Amino acid sequence: MAADLQAKYQKLAQEYSKLRAQNQVLKKAVVDEQGHGASLKEELKMKDQSVRKLQQEMDSLTFRNQQLAKRVELLQEELVTTEAKGKKNKQKSADSPSQLNQQRQSVFDEDLQNKIEENERLHKQVQEAQEKHRQIETDLRERLVVLERDTMQHHAVVNDLKQKYLDTTEKLQNDKANLEVKSHSLEREAKECRLRTEECQQQLKSIHADLSSRLDQSTSIIQEKVPFNDTRLAEYNTLDVPVHDRRHQLKARDVNGQALAFLRDLVGALLNLHTYTEQRIQIYPIDSATDTISPLNQKFSEYLHENASYVRPLEEGMLHLFESITEETVTILETTVKLKPFSDIFTSYVCFLKKILPYQLKSLEEECEYSLCTANLQARNMELQSDMQKMTAVFEKLQVYISLLALPSTKPEMLLQTNYSVVFTQLAACLHSLHDVMKDISKHYSQKVSLEHELPTITQKLKTTNDCILSSVVALSNVTGKIGTFFSNNLDFFTAPSVYGSKGGMGIIDPLSAECMLENKKKAAAYIKSLRKSCPGSVPYEQALANRRTLLSSTESREGLSQQVQQSQEKIAKLEQEKEHWMLEAQLAKIKLEKENQRITDLESQLKITLTGQMPSVDSIQENGSIPKIEELQLIEKDSKEPVRSTSLVGMLTTSTINSEIPDEESREQLIKSHYMMRVAELTSQLQLADSKTVHFYAECRALAKRLALAEKSRETLSEEIKAANQNIVRLQDELTTTKRSYEDQLSMMSDHLCSMNETLSKQREEIDSLRMGTKGNTKKNRSR
Repeated sequence: MAADLQAKYQKLAQEYSKLRAQNQVLKKAVVDEQGHGASLKEELKMKDQSVRKLQQEMDSLTFRNQQLAKRVELLQEELVTTEAKGKKNKQKSADSPSQLNQQRQSVFDEDLQNKIEENERLHKQVQEAQEKHRQIETDLRERLVVLERDTMQHHAVVNDLKQKYLDTTEKLQNDKANLEVKSHSLEREAKECRLRTEECQQQLKSIHADLSSRLDQSTSIIQEKVPFNDTRLAEYNTLDVPVHDRRHQLKARDVNGQALAFLRDLVGALLNLHTYTEQRIQIYPIDSATDTISPLNQKFSEYLHENASYVRPLEEGMLHLFESITEETVTILETTVKLKPFSDIFTSYVCFLKKILPYQLKSLEEECEYSLCTANLQARNMELQSDMQKMTAVFEKLQVYISLLALPSTKPEMLLQTNYSVVFTQLAACLHSLHDVMKDISKHYSQKVSLEHELPTITQKLKTTNDCILSSVVALSNVTGKIGTFFSNNLDFFTAPSVYGSKGGMGIIDPLSAECMLENKKKAAAYIKSLRKSCPGSVPYEQALANRRTLLSSTESREGLSQQVQQSQEKIAKLEQEKEHWMLEAQLAKIKLEKENQRITDLESQLKITLTGQMPSVDSIQENGSIPKIEELQLIEKDSKEPVRSTSLVGMLTTSTINSEIPDEESREQLIKSHYMMRVAELTSQLQLADSKTVHFYAECRALAKRLALAEKSRETLSEEIKAANQNIVRLQDELTTTKRSYEDQLSMMSDHLCSMNETLSKQREEIDSLRMGTKGNTKKNRSR
């Protein structure tokens, strides 16, 4: 089998060698054929060109032959005519010899005229040739001047280049000398560095021997003296109190305070958005004041009316979380127990968003079905539908990540410590995506508002509501952007390992053990505080007397304050009685006003009857309950001829009654009602704008005040930290000279420096060699030039 395989292999190798040789021959043949084909193509092109030239010559010759044939035909016709004339002249020649002389003379005259014309044409050609010669001569002289100018410029450029070349050669020679000096100095430094490395190696050997002896000594002491090692078991490690990191705690409290401020702004913006959306549903597309809205929008408005019960607990949950973080605690995910209630509250708000999402989408579809809705407005509504779905999806993602972060405080086995950084980074990315979604919503809603304002049936109330919704959406976009940047800036702090969680041997930290650790920490802090507390000394006799006098004066002042409180309570009771009295007076005044208005209406009705010429009946007078006097009727007649003007805080209304034109009561009431409705609408719009502005300014002032307080606290803490850091720097500088790491760092730095020095030396040597070669080449070129 092996022999057969070898034989087959040899055959295949022979065939392969044959095919390879044939392939090379075929390649050469293909190349030759390609060259031959190219030459044939060129010959074909030349032949085509020659054929075209011959064809053109043939065409020109045939045209010339046609012209000559026509000329011959004309000459033959002239010859026939001349012969016929000659025969006639011969017959007449005997009779008229004088006519022959005249004909000869006319022929000579024609020849002379032809010669004169030919001479004139030749003179004209000579003059034209002379003018052409003069023009060519002037052109050549101008060209000669231009060429001389160009030669001068070229000579100047050549001289400048020569000067630059000389300057560059001198500069290169100077650089060469400087580089040679630098190379000598670097060689000296390299020798010194070699000596230093030898010394450092000797020091390293001595330090290594010292540290090995110390290690042996410490291991022997540990084996002999340490009876119990509690770092072997994770259960014991979790109960140990970690080192108190005050800076970490202050940073955690500061970060949580900033998050609380941002969350308050977010809560305010969400409340405004849901509230003004509910108000818009009541107005558009059907106004609830004039007609009933659809059942879907009614249900949607009912759900939106409950938004405060879902949004406001977010601020309370974050406030409880902020209050749980103090300087004495250890803030990690396992000890932040208040994060779980905040996660539950956020989950309830996300469920609220899911509940209102289908109603919101159906409400937008209902707006699209409205008769005045244009195509552009429908497109904006569809974009808002997709944006609302994206916003709900992003909030669901946020709820998932927040619930994951709340797991270590309740079920630590569900989330490992190695995955904390991944959750925090995904949460930061989710916050940035929320900011992008809110920007899209603000852009699309602003476009929608601008299109709705162009509609003819738009009302002022809808305009103000749209402006309020747009301002709340813009506020949401700004707040989400601030939260995203804040979380990204503090991402290193969130993902940094803590002192408690990064101890060796720790696996999953149980919340109960973390709680026990916090209790042990409190006990330890209380014990150390009790040790530091000094024993109280005895109070001197004079100071005790002074304290007794202050106590007596405080009891007297207490009695005086109690009397003042009683007097103020009596005053409050009197004021309440007066308030009730004046409320009764106001009710009586309202009743009197109603009676007076009734009397005026009765008088107006009687006035109308008198003006129309009909006297009131006895029954109608008895029903009215009052009989007008003649003087009152006369006064009414006088007043009816003058315009009547009624003024109030709401506005001014002027009416005039004429005998011929008297307005009806219904039309007058309708005018008054419309006037009052317009005024009320204007006042409500102004009130809404004022409320929104006050809420916005109040939130900004509150946030600024909190930021100012936090900045002052951070300034104080930073000043204390700077003092502590200066002390630590001094202490660490003293310890730095006696540690192993300093020597190892120095040695590594020296080795790196030596490597860099060797690299720079090699690079500079290469540069020097290249400059030498360049200068040699330049000198050779100069010599050759």
